[in-house]
Amino acid sequence: VTTESAWTRWPSHEDRPGIRQLVGYVTAAAGSVDTATLRTHLQAVLPSHMVPSALVELDTIPLTVNGKVDKTALPAPETAPEAGRRPRNAREEILCELFADLLAVADVTIDDNFFALGGDSIVSIQLVSRARTAGLVFTSKDVFQRQTVAELAAVATEETPGASDAAPDIESVGSVPSTPIMEWLRELGGPVQGFNQSVLLRVPAGLTLESLVTAVQAVLDRHDVLRSRLDRSGFPQWRLEVPPADGTGAHSCVRRIDVSGHEADTPATVIEEQGEAARGELDPEAGNMVRAVWFDAGPRRPGRLLLVIHHLVVDGVSWRILVPDLMEAWLAAAKGSPFSLEPVRTSFRAWAQSNADRARAPEVEAELPLWQQMTAGQDAPLATRPLDPATEVRGTAARHTTVLSAELTTAVLTTVPAAAGARTDEVLLTAFALAVAEWRRHRGTGTGSKVLLHLEGHGRDETGAAELSRTVGWFTAMCPLRLDPGVRWHELRAGGPAAGTALRRVGEQIRALPSKGRTYGLLRHLNPATADVLAAAPVPQIAFNYLGRARAGGAGTADWSVAPEGVHIPVMDDAMPFAHSLELNAIVRDTDDGPRLSATWSWPGSLFDQEEIHALSELWTEALDALTAHAVAGDDQAGPTPSDLALVDLLQDDIDDLEADWRM
Repeated sequence: VTTESAWTRWPSHEDRPGIRQLVGYVTAAAGSVDTATLRTHLQAVLPSHMVPSALVELDTIPLTVNGKVDKTALPAPETAPEAGRRPRNAREEILCELFADLLAVADVTIDDNFFALGGDSIVSIQLVSRARTAGLVFTSKDVFQRQTVAELAAVATEETPGASDAAPDIESVGSVPSTPIMEWLRELGGPVQGFNQSVLLRVPAGLTLESLVTAVQAVLDRHDVLRSRLDRSGFPQWRLEVPPADGTGAHSCVRRIDVSGHEADTPATVIEEQGEAARGELDPEAGNMVRAVWFDAGPRRPGRLLLVIHHLVVDGVSWRILVPDLMEAWLAAAKGSPFSLEPVRTSFRAWAQSNADRARAPEVEAELPLWQQMTAGQDAPLATRPLDPATEVRGTAARHTTVLSAELTTAVLTTVPAAAGARTDEVLLTAFALAVAEWRRHRGTGTGSKVLLHLEGHGRDETGAAELSRTVGWFTAMCPLRLDPGVRWHELRAGGPAAGTALRRVGEQIRALPSKGRTYGLLRHLNPATADVLAAAPVPQIAFNYLGRARAGGAGTADWSVAPEGVHIPVMDDAMPFAHSLELNAIVRDTDDGPRLSATWSWPGSLFDQEEIHALSELWTEALDALTAHAVAGDDQAGPTPSDLALVDLLQDDIDDLEADWRM
């Protein structure tokens, strides 16, 4: 059998035209080709995104006069029989429903790609958890390797009856060693008492204080780290102490505020005042990690519930676990029904204990030169002077928020990733690197295209037997990353292949990070042989964090979903130092108009003025527009990158040269 392949823009569905698919062209030495067997073979030897979505059998492969494959003569698949298939069994039905619910897509077929529909690594964790509840078991790593419903259903196993009722990990209670992100916080210095994350939920009119306390207690009992106490007595590292669950504590966490006298919704000022009071009650060393403030609007109107939790025990992914658990526990408590929340299969304590061993593993220590090289060389100044942590504290913070249109957000989530074979975070970072380089050029502080930043991630890459889809805690990983899109601003605006080049290069630089960058923190903070070496390296001036897509409530559920009104609860104490000159946090929220990406820029007010950061945000949006226009036009057929060709050792420049020769 001889095969050739070509990226082709045949639509997979009428409602999503222009999705670029890989079409395989096959000739047989004799007889005909069994395409089903060939597809199975290709799935075994190729990354899932390189397996053709359609296979076309030809008598001969058309060639040019020079003996090269004539791509212009390759026919389109007549019916694209491999695309748009309906579920064939119960597993595929479950996964189609989960894809649709988590990604807010009306109709999903078994050939739809999770990431092309707008999925990301955080939503993949939710997918793993929801699927397990439905009886299907797979990992987040499986989602990245098997990205369609059909492929994922084929590798999923069924939950053993009774396994979901198993007791939580008995090692969840006791002393929790410091993690890399905890050590980062310790080294940053300053007060941490009020360092928190918060979320405001809409709650049902039938809520009672008793049922709410019962639900909060169930969550405290299930998620052990929420009961923990910070121990700073050891030197140099911190640790958490987790006491056993005893069914008490929720009463001191929950407070009711009567707002039934307000004719309209609870004023934001009231919520913010109570939120600041709740934040002031946090005391990690005393074990006061959680506060819940219920704004009771009376028996006929939905109220609000403000949850304020110390950041040491919660992160962005944790909220996707806590809010559904709280809703489930309340529903049972309101009905007076017995209930038990899904178990936690790998405790935060067990995960934290595994870090020290992994930090000293030879294969991890061998990464030291890579991380040294990442910060080597010049990093053009971002501001007119360096950051001074002694004076640049959170009390001096300035902010600017950019909200993309629903159309551009949808393109960033789906159109561009589908066309370019990229992930949403890669699209955002490509545009960010291009914008920062151009912004520096305008300001006269830099002329190159390289940008050094701290990349934050959720830190939940699964290693060994760890299963973290139900684990609450602060897992955040941070690593330095030097991006070079290899494209200048004038080339991007001119159109043509520049946008595709930038996307491929930045995507490859991100995917080249070992363990998605988590091992950097192990070497930087937990390995005595490497910690001082990395501590002496230059610190990036910029931090970038993409928090994924926030959908707290279930599909079509107004209650227990994130409230639509915006309120501001300070995240940090005023005297906490800034770690970076500029920080960007981006998140996608669902609105009545569709998904909207919100990007919040934060910086010490004395380093930049609002107009300067507004100009940078405009450049970022313009770069996203250019990447979208390139994807829609489809005038550049993006080729493979080194991560696509795992069986050979080639650099991107080598691949580009080979592709150029092949097209001649």
